[in-house]
Order: sequence, then C-alpha cells, then structure tokens
Amino acid sequence: MTDLPATMTAIEIREPGGPDVLVPAERPVPQPGDGELLVRVSAAGVNRPDVLQRLGNYAPPPGTSDIPGLEIAGTVVASGPGAGRFSAGDTVCGLVPGGGYAEYCVVHETNALPIPAGLSVTEAAAVPETFFTVWSNVFDRGGLKAGETLLVHGGTSGIGTTAIMLGKAFGATVFVTAGSPEKCKACLDLGADLAIDYKTDDFVEAVKTATGKRGVELILDMVGGDYVSRNYHAAAEDGRIVQIAFLNGAKPQVDLNALMRKRLTHTGSTLRPRAVAFKAEIAKALEEKVWPLIAAGTVKPVMEATFPLAKAGDAHTALDADHIGKIVLETGL
Repeated sequence: MTDLPATMTAIEIREPGGPDVLVPAERPVPQPGDGELLVRVSAAGVNRPDVLQRLGNYAPPPGTSDIPGLEIAGTVVASGPGAGRFSAGDTVCGLVPGGGYAEYCVVHETNALPIPAGLSVTEAAAVPETFFTVWSNVFDRGGLKAGETLLVHGGTSGIGTTAIMLGKAFGATVFVTAGSPEKCKACLDLGADLAIDYKTDDFVEAVKTATGKRGVELILDMVGGDYVSRNYHAAAEDGRIVQIAFLNGAKPQVDLNALMRKRLTHTGSTLRPRAVAFKAEIAKALEEKVWPLIAAGTVKPVMEATFPLAKAGDAHTALDADHIGKIVLETGL
C-alpha cells in the first residue's frame, strides 16, 4: 500500500437533484478489509440505480460507500486479509454495493471476476451489474428454460440487451418491448425474435398473436405501473413475472383474477443489498456458464457511450435520454 496515493478523485452527490449535482471531489483511497481487493479503477458502469441514488430515492446499504457506482473494472493493487484468489497486477471486473465512481474502489474477491477474454477493460465495466441481475432474475428466480418464451420490457436498456443475448444463448424465444422503430431494430439485430413498439402497439395483443393466444412463460419487468396488470394478461398459464424495478410506479391498481385463473407467479428482487455470499454464487455461475460465451463472442455487452469520470453528470444526462446499451465512465488510469 506504500506506493499508492493517499487520496483519489471520486464523484460525490452534492445534494439530491439532477445530473449537475454529481461533482468531483478528493476522497481518501479506501483500504481493503477481510477478503477484499483494492482495485485501481479504469472504468465504472453507469446504471439506473445510480440515478435513483442521485435523486435521493435509493440510499446505499448500511456500512457501504456513499459514492455512487455499482460495477467496476481495473487492476488489483492490494489485497486485504484472507483474500488470495487474485494478485496485484491482475485485471478484474466486479460488482460493488457502492463506490464505483472513483479512481480506487474495494470489492470482495468473491464478487470479482477475471475480465472475460476478448473484452477491453471499458467493456468489462459494463458487465457485472446487468449480467448479475439478469442471471439472478431470469435464470435463478425466473427459472427460464430452453424452449420457453421470455418477454423483456425495456429491450434496449443495459438489462434488456443482456437479457436478449443470454435468453437466446440458452435456447429461449425472446420478445421485447422498446420505444421506437430504431430501438426495435436494435433488439432484433441482437437476436430478439419479436420487438414490439410500445408507443404504437399493444404488447399484450402482440404477444397473444405471436404465441397463438398462449402467452409467454416468463416476463422480466422494470416498468411496473399499469404494466403489472397487462403482464398478467400477456403471461401463459403457470407463467412467471419477475419485477426488478418500477419506473412507472410501485403502487398499481391490479385485477388479480388473471393471476388466480392462470396460476401465475409474480416475484421480484433487488440485488444491491444482498449479502456478499449470495452475489458470490451468481459470480460462480457466470464464470462457469457465461464467461465462455463472452470469450467465444456469442455474448458481448452493448455499449452506448463513454465519458470521463469528471463528466459523470453528462453520463447521467445520456442515461436519461434515448440510448441503447451501457454507458461507462473512464478514469484514465
């Protein structure tokens, strides 16, 4: 640790508000604790939970950094007691509960992974949050099987593009909703079997038509609001709906008759506050089952834009605008 600087540049949230409240500040370089790595961050992913934190609507879990940022990629520079999987100089990407918008960040070694073959460090920073989330919710919680049909709302988001690629890679038929013809085409280019423009078409009717009125086995929803009831009508009998966000509101008016009649399962989860050990199990599954797909070029993160760390506010402005795929901050380190 003696060769490391005492301080670093990090992005603070000055106060709850718009993108302009994200400001560079000088912070102490964090120290790795038991089982943790200190990573010199080259790139950090920008995600919707970061926006919610900026707005004051998503506090960091107790005991974690108030610096935003849930995924990083860079070089290991030090290890805490008991951390032995990686050595100084190894390049890794990792899922963190906070602290990613900084030049240095700590990550538990079980929540870190080697950068997949074929990816740049910037591309690797776009992987952890979305891939952990999709694997946990689509395959573990949602139980997607080969031959089933998956409906993904928000097909061009980081979550959406990842769900398309992983769904197809593991043998599912994938439908998506998106908000323009251009976005629908982007989803089809990624392998989606059907892309529905939700601004011009009723996704329930489109799904029923495409499935011969059967409906879809699994729905991944980050919209909420009136989509909850509509999802019940789009789902097949014994279908599953997994809720991961509520962009249109968390208190919908819902007629539960369809849920009962079709024997639906509606579940949901948040990843950030889960235990390190839970995330470690996801990391193991990704390294075993998904990292080879990335190395083979079958799956690759979709990138919209990169910004310097000091321009985090501009990155959030871009995230709030129309975009396809991931937005990443680069530190220059």
